[in-house]
Amino acid sequence: MVNFKKAGFMLICLCAAISWAQPGHAYERYNNVKKYDRYFKKYSKRFFGPGFDWLHFKAQAVAESRLIADARSRAGAVGIMQIMPSTFKEIRLKAPAIKGNRKQPRWNIAAGIYYNRQIWKLWKAQRPFQDRLDFTFGAYNAGKTNIIKSQRVAKSKGLNPNLWSSNELPATMFHMEAVSCFTEGGNPPSPHFGRFPPGLD
Repeated sequence: MVNFKKAGFMLICLCAAISWAQPGHAYERYNNVKKYDRYFKKYSKRFFGPGFDWLHFKAQAVAESRLIADARSRAGAVGIMQIMPSTFKEIRLKAPAIKGNRKQPRWNIAAGIYYNRQIWKLWKAQRPFQDRLDFTFGAYNAGKTNIIKSQRVAKSKGLNPNLWSSNELPATMFHMEAVSCFTEGGNPPSPHFGRFPPGLD
């Protein structure tokens, strides 16, 4: 199990290392990495519906692995979406359509987006789209148990635990910064960008 304080520190380090200071310059190259886009589009549509902007997941992948297919963390997470062995095994049991192995970009991306969908379902309380996305990506990166602990801390302080800004791991909001890199780099956001697609609330 991930230590709560250590997880927060790791997330802060992740954001600092990636450096969002000049997104248009530092991350413009990711707009040109298109060989995996078809997988982000395909599985975003399959698991989140056609109205959900697939760039959210590409942005998440940039933050997780910088789109490096053979990326490996010290904990054993592998691939573009940084999937742990046990997580991939669980996903394959629940979603037989996901085949291959977690080292293959297609199935790594498919598994990551499927897992995001399962986490998304956890955050049903009334909250803005952006907050729900932050909770989803935060739980994906640091573990849902740590996010739930953070919510308890927020509640004990008299804050609204359902708002991301009230919680102890604000660094996980890196994904929105990454999406900005793509849009500022020349890719226009879809009409549904940053909103709940129909039927997904």
